[in-house]
Amino acid sequence: MKIAIIGYGKMGHIIERIALERGNEITCRIDRDNLGDFDSEAFLSSDVAIEFSTPATAPDNILRCFGRGIPVVCGTTGWTSRLDWFRQLCDEGKGTLLWASNFSIGVNIFRAMSRYLTRMMDAFPQYRPRLEEVHHVHKLDHPSGTAVTLAEDIVAGCGRLSAWAEPEEGRDLADDILEVDHERRGEVPGIHTIIWESPVDEITVTHSAHSREGFALGAVMAAEWLAGRKGFHTIGEMLHDATGMDFA
Repeated sequence: MKIAIIGYGKMGHIIERIALERGNEITCRIDRDNLGDFDSEAFLSSDVAIEFSTPATAPDNILRCFGRGIPVVCGTTGWTSRLDWFRQLCDEGKGTLLWASNFSIGVNIFRAMSRYLTRMMDAFPQYRPRLEEVHHVHKLDHPSGTAVTLAEDIVAGCGRLSAWAEPEEGRDLADDILEVDHERRGEVPGIHTIIWESPVDEITVTHSAHSREGFALGAVMAAEWLAGRKGFHTIGEMLHDATGMDFA
């Protein structure tokens, strides 16, 4: 399969290596200094593009792909206030997009586990949840896109919660607000921890990434799955096709 890479930083380089190892061809590598290559014959020959750039550039990059009829796998977070509009464009036949806050297979299994645990814990009001995430110092957005997705799942599945929020110094969150903390340190690829705490004990589940390779592998697998499809898709659909289980 022919893959274009958009955003040629650390993730772009890892995606390139894994895509080649899986027998794919890289048609072009587009970064901020060669945006003209969106009109190149190499890019137009691509079956799919994988986009990992920045929150400021991702929406325009996706629109450039839509305008040229190239399906996009996007893992950039921090811009998703516009995601519903992009979904609408896909529904109208104006583009093909698979977006995920995290392409790690392990993270998506972790997310499915969290949704199940949330439904169970909703019956036990003595437990109050909170969420913590840790990433490298280069990550621009907070909380992470993955943390936002996990938080939205917990709020949707727990009837005593109405929203999530980051804590503010000197101010306690209301009981119906899920606390989402973030920390930036070193080169940590990503740690997400969900805690359900009661006066007598706590239940803690954690996913810890050892490297960025898991994210890159999932993105390449998603690109291979997306080729030939139309519309808006999720990594949950891909994982359902692989396992027959519910990852929605």
